[in-house]
Amino acid sequence: MKNCLFVYTLSLSLGFVLNFFKLDDNFDFNEKKYGYFNESERIELLQAARDMFHFGYDNYMKYAYPEDELDPIDCEGRGHDHDNPSNININDALGDYMLSLVDTLDTLAIMGNSTEFKNAVQIVIDNLVFKSNTVQVFEVTIRMLGALLSAHLIITDPEQPFGNMSIPGYDNELLTLANDLGTRLLPAFENTKTGIPYPRVNLENGVPVDCVNTTCTSGAGTLVLEFAVLSRLLGDPIYESYARRAVRNLWQLKSNVTGLLGSVLNIQTGEWTGEMSGLGAGHDSFYEYLLKSYILFGEVEDLEMFNEAYETIKFHLRRGRLKCNNGSGYPPLYVNVHMKTGDTVLNGDIEEAICSHALFYFIWKKYGFLPERYNWNLRVPEVMFYPLRPELIESTYFLYQATKNPFYLHVGKEILQNINTYAKAECGYCTVHDVNTKELEDRMESFFLSETCKYLYLLFDEDNHLNKHASKYVFTTEGHVFPIDKRFRVKPWEEDTETEEKEKETVTKVMSVVNVADNSTFNCDTIPNDRKHFLPLRSPYFEQLQSAIGID
Repeated sequence: MKNCLFVYTLSLSLGFVLNFFKLDDNFDFNEKKYGYFNESERIELLQAARDMFHFGYDNYMKYAYPEDELDPIDCEGRGHDHDNPSNININDALGDYMLSLVDTLDTLAIMGNSTEFKNAVQIVIDNLVFKSNTVQVFEVTIRMLGALLSAHLIITDPEQPFGNMSIPGYDNELLTLANDLGTRLLPAFENTKTGIPYPRVNLENGVPVDCVNTTCTSGAGTLVLEFAVLSRLLGDPIYESYARRAVRNLWQLKSNVTGLLGSVLNIQTGEWTGEMSGLGAGHDSFYEYLLKSYILFGEVEDLEMFNEAYETIKFHLRRGRLKCNNGSGYPPLYVNVHMKTGDTVLNGDIEEAICSHALFYFIWKKYGFLPERYNWNLRVPEVMFYPLRPELIESTYFLYQATKNPFYLHVGKEILQNINTYAKAECGYCTVHDVNTKELEDRMESFFLSETCKYLYLLFDEDNHLNKHASKYVFTTEGHVFPIDKRFRVKPWEEDTETEEKEKETVTKVMSVVNVADNSTFNCDTIPNDRKHFLPLRSPYFEQLQSAIGID
């Protein structure tokens, strides 16, 4: 499979068989700094990542539960903003449904905390109800629905790979809650002329009368994993059929000139109101889910759409030298372009993922955090805040799994230390309001516990089941884990003879994509052996990026 850029930049959990060799004595300062990582320090950082998670989680449970989030400075909870319904910055995600607890369930299991996992699950079973709050379909799907399904699958896994997470007397209550929530989301898909869902829905009353008719590409097309897993566990096609209809219809609206998708469209007319195309927020998870959906469910049309999108994006969005670690010119970058012309708006393979990661790492290194938006031309942040997002540590984790290069452990160490140094407050970890001044904002979003801490922990946990069996799982865009299971390659509502033939056909194709035991199944270039122990980016290019960002 040649699409390795997406395999890594979109955080698909794959690994490689690596060959180790003795380090050469002749490497420069940066290679000395990053080319080795002490084992005892790795173990210390593993504990530090666990401590970071539990400091945030324990304080959430002490001061904020049953509210959705913790305010870590004032040590109190935060829920849906009923006084200001138009406050979508809060209300899109927060629905008075114990968000941080639910979103964090599988993190507890992955860390092996059986006692607290079982306790948290029981709290959810006994207390979770869905209220008359208007929330964003995308956010509630990836955070709440995905979390409920992931925890249910962990509890019912007969092999119990994370330790004993089974619960005596468990009667599929989390799946029942997921079904309840999924049903409450379905009205968003109704009464739209395109079949693409409304962006928001009231969990008791359906689509609000004043709901806007515009949605972003990710919001409309990043629902298939969670909805299809729900359908196939229940044997009910309704959820998957709605989500797939949205993806197919969205795909049909791509430009007939460039083949690119825009950023925002009208769900009634099918017209694009935002014609920028890129790989950033509003776009990225749509492409991510095309590939992951194929791997999990074996639907060939998902792979066909992904392959076409991959080639189109490489042609229209890629700038810079041909290779990350060879040649002259600017490093490979993916820019925003106009969907109908491919003109720059300004804003695979493992090597390109390495280059992209290095760029964002140096921005982090300069400011201590990643600003929400960075202007590459002016070389300054445009949006100053950093809400403890997981994307950089997520990419660091997957690149380390792919290369085993100690450079990425050093990056993880810096990320962990900076969060502890600058973002830690009385009762948790804060959003960084300004990356220049390190001024803090009194909010700890649920994805800090469910994703940022999870990926930091997994980066340093060499023996974790997920790291030893990476090819058996897919991470959702919110960091929840779904097993790659033959149950999900069969549609229970189809005739037995049809599904048996379908399974035979798709299992072979899917396993050819996810089989990591035999690296020959990949047609893409892997990194040279010397890059696995020296800098992943050759020194001249490493220094070029340092200079470009303004690091001495």
